[in-house]
Amino acid sequence: QVQLVESGGGLAQPGGSLNLSCAASGKIVRVNAMGWYRQAPGKQRELVATFTSGGSTNYADSVKGRFTISRDNAKNTVYLQMNSLKPEDTAVYLCNAKIVPFGVWVSSDYWGQGTQVTVSS
Repeated sequence: QVQLVESGGGLAQPGGSLNLSCAASGKIVRVNAMGWYRQAPGKQRELVATFTSGGSTNYADSVKGRFTISRDNAKNTVYLQMNSLKPEDTAVYLCNAKIVPFGVWVSSDYWGQGTQVTVSS
């Protein structure tokens, strides 16, 4: 069974930093795209930063220059370094990955359980 497990959320002051990580585990043939989304109360889920299957990155305009996504392919792990945090970054951050599980042989979307990030003084 494939799982995505996130860690690293919490409370930060405006201007502060947090680092999120997400590890994919289970019987995995290949991890394709991986990335981060977020959902604030009363708002739709939105893309924060992702790696495409080709290895390029996409960032939401609102986080460009402040957030950096990175990836450790050997560990099937993706990270999100968040700097210069703003109150409007407050949301549940969700990890997403497109994974080919062993025995299924078709890429499917998987989501983590989410980790709360709160930016407040």
